[in-house]
Amino acid sequence: MFLDRDGVINRSTTRGGKPYPPASLEELSILPGVEQALNSLRAAGLLNIVVTNQPDVASGAQRREVVEAMHAELRRTLSIDDIRVCYHTEAADCACRKPRPGMLLDAAREHAIDLDDSFMVGDRWRDIDAGRAAGCTTFFIDYKYAEQRPHAQDYTVRSLLEASSIILSRISKKGAFT
Repeated sequence: MFLDRDGVINRSTTRGGKPYPPASLEELSILPGVEQALNSLRAAGLLNIVVTNQPDVASGAQRREVVEAMHAELRRTLSIDDIRVCYHTEAADCACRKPRPGMLLDAAREHAIDLDDSFMVGDRWRDIDAGRAAGCTTFFIDYKYAEQRPHAQDYTVRSLLEASSIILSRISKKGAFT
């Protein structure tokens, strides 16, 4: 189970139709249903792996220590098995920044994950494109941001809880997601 962070696990701030991450640990607010969704997914045998772009660190708008403190809090309070972060800006043209699938591919190698039986949940086109490039079933949480939309998500949902319900119902019916 691959998950974007901002807008999927924690609340984003929207300004001018564009989402922004929390600026401090104090602003980090877990979205409703996230704890239940992550616990249910873990109980079903899935690993919960966060894959997040955090380019504000490279651009100087955020300190790495603040992002790492947020991640320590998420690990402490939620059923999260791993957090992968790309700190680069788009100009760096790296393999880890979504929409490229580098973070997902690296995590799959490290954790022996079958990407064809994996899922990506995100709220932006970059998340969905990264998931599709890695071979995952994709879930798009549509907040109607004023930006590019994904081209071909598998599901459009309102929350991580809704995505987890779909995944869990398919697993329980078939023994595996199909």
